Amino acid sequence: MSFLIDVNNKQIEARPGETILDAINREGIHVPTLCHLKDMLPSGSCRMCVVENTDNNRLFTACSTPVEEGMKIQTHSPRVVESRKTIVELLLSNHPDDCLYCVRNKNCELQDLSEELQVRERRIKGEKNHINLDRASASLVRDPDKCILCGRCVRTCEEVMGVACIDFINRGSKSYIGTAFDKTLNTSSCVNCGQCIMVCPTGALSEKSHFPELNSMLNNPEKTVVVQYAPAISVSLAEEFNLDPGTDINGIMNAALRKIGFKYVFDTTFTADLTIMEEAAELVSRIENGDTLPMITSCCPGWIKFAEQFYPDMLPNLSSCKSPQQMMGSVIKSYWAEKSNIKPDDIYSVSVMPCTAKKFEAQREEMTHKGITDVDAVLTTRELGQLIRMYGIDINNIAPEGTDSPLGFRSSAGKLFGATGGVMEAAIRTAYHMLTGKELVRFKIETLRGFEGCKEAQLTIDDLTVNVAVVNGLANTRKLLDKINKGEKNYHFIEVMACPGGCINGGGQHIGATEEAVKSRMKALYDIDDKETIKVSHKNPEIIKLYEDFLGKPNGHKAHELLHTYYSKREVVK
Repeated sequence: MSFLIDVNNKQIEARPGETILDAINREGIHVPTLCHLKDMLPSGSCRMCVVENTDNNRLFTACSTPVEEGMKIQTHSPRVVESRKTIVELLLSNHPDDCLYCVRNKNCELQDLSEELQVRERRIKGEKNHINLDRASASLVRDPDKCILCGRCVRTCEEVMGVACIDFINRGSKSYIGTAFDKTLNTSSCVNCGQCIMVCPTGALSEKSHFPELNSMLNNPEKTVVVQYAPAISVSLAEEFNLDPGTDINGIMNAALRKIGFKYVFDTTFTADLTIMEEAAELVSRIENGDTLPMITSCCPGWIKFAEQFYPDMLPNLSSCKSPQQMMGSVIKSYWAEKSNIKPDDIYSVSVMPCTAKKFEAQREEMTHKGITDVDAVLTTRELGQLIRMYGIDINNIAPEGTDSPLGFRSSAGKLFGATGGVMEAAIRTAYHMLTGKELVRFKIETLRGFEGCKEAQLTIDDLTVNVAVVNGLANTRKLLDKINKGEKNYHFIEVMACPGGCINGGGQHIGATEEAVKSRMKALYDIDDKETIKVSHKNPEIIKLYEDFLGKPNGHKAHELLHTYYSKREVVK
């Protein structure tokens, strides 16, 4: 039963149990926050969202105060605005003055609040922080001097990702955020997912850049610089250029990459199809031979490191398949190098991924063949946006182009890899064909689609009943695995994606995207699947030719040599 409250001398509707922030946001009234995270219990620690109760002239936090019938509130009274301004000034008093050099310049919430509240002079001076910059991680850079102690990263790492590799250290004015025993990120239990970057309001967290080496290679005539991009990139890059979320700019992106100087442009969706061929064959083999079940997908490097650290007893359950990124890197430096008459050592292979954990994955010891690294450099979606701007390319004034072949053609099933449930849906389409020799009557599996943390389905393939599960967000994964270990759940096949929603919401995506924007990306992938004719990986003609000319058969000797790997228990500080 709703009731009315007075906000800025106007009556608005409120609902029992909701907070003031919920009620005023619904009415289109913006109140700034720094510590608040949607769908999490409020902490009220930053105090930016204070509003004034005109009945008693008290200030209180909108994010943590429940609505009460008849309450009278001012959201932007002089006292409220001055309070917020003072908080920003206090935060700036010991904050580095290096906005021009900061990775988050023009996309910083502290900078935005300073502008919004008209902070134009330094009224409060404090002692600057001097905490060591942490660059030890293969994926992330941590700059504690820019941290404003909002706690978003801590809560996301613990509550969403189930990792808890960072927390508050010390108390009071000596507080800062760090890892266990105050070590560097690379020795912690960090899984490199980058979700902490996505919620950080400042430049305290960012991805590790490969720009210097990449620019050097692009101008090295002795190197053949090639690039691949993940299925989710084409429907998420547009937001870096203020285009509508979910806009598919695949052809424009191909043209932009060539204008930058990449000699060959490949679509990682091709090796998503290849991954499906190998993964489906492995699943069928495990089912028919009574091998370890459930089989769990291995294309998400954040999940892989999570399993190595927290669930090493389940490593035999992981598919031995490399991820599509690593398969593409391997195929480029073997099959494609041979066909193009280029030495693998002379190829500099770059990938564009929606994920910061891919930077970690690319440098893993297991991802080399005969001493040659599968992938040499990894860029995030937002880094590709920066690179396009750096090279002065106007994406609104270039003609679309196609990818290079071989290694460029794809099915729509591979494109689904960008969304949670997509790997499972694509794998089922091909596994069904491998088991029965027939095609599914209906390719779309609605129960595996959407943003729910854990989804389940039961499929009948001839006389075999197959139980599958799809989970996204590692905290949800932890819950599912614990149930499996207790014998409460029984599956044949499980898809795991570390990031909520999958790669479309990865740690390398556009910062500041709304929930609606992420949903638009997912819808764009499903629309591609609806419109295109080749909806299964096993009908991709270039995949068929790759097996005929080079690999032999799925899950065969040559395929295992190049496309499969292994994982081991990882000891880290927890």
